[in-house]
Amino acid sequence: MADDKKAASKKAEAKAGGKKASPTAKKADSKKVSKAAEKKGRAKKVGKKPSVKDSGKKDPGKKKEAPKAKPAPIVVRASSRYVRVAPRKARLVADQIRGLQIDRARALLQFSPRGAAQDIGKLIESAAANAENNHDLVSDEMRVAEITVDEGPTLRRFRPRALGRATPINKRTSHIAVALSPEGEDF
Repeated sequence: MADDKKAASKKAEAKAGGKKASPTAKKADSKKVSKAAEKKGRAKKVGKKPSVKDSGKKDPGKKKEAPKAKPAPIVVRASSRYVRVAPRKARLVADQIRGLQIDRARALLQFSPRGAAQDIGKLIESAAANAENNHDLVSDEMRVAEITVDEGPTLRRFRPRALGRATPINKRTSHIAVALSPEGEDF
């Protein structure tokens, strides 16, 4: 078995020209190969240009005109940050009014027993006022296109407990954002 290994190594030396390749030489050879491959790859990417058929229909010098885009729908936004209500509780109210017409959303928020409903109601009124004053829209013809409730910073407080312990109280805050759009438009 040892003779077979010696014979195989002699054959490899004969093929390599009688010299044993060191590990650094192997690395250098692989770098040369990879650089050559990179050059070939770049030449293919950069050197070739797309061929243009001589059909006479298209002029290669002319640029293609983009189709006319629809005007972006009007979206009126308002946001309230650092609202002292937990985001989990505010999302329950936000999910109820998402997509509703603004009059229905106002009625739902006015009679909702949840504490977050008052803060979200004020925010919707602010967005409606933005629509009237900044964009000359009728606020009664708007709908709640989007409403998001994100988590704000948590106020960390501690309460004393028995045997000298203290337990944490996390007072969570929310960042609420509303987007109103005219009723006929979807975005």
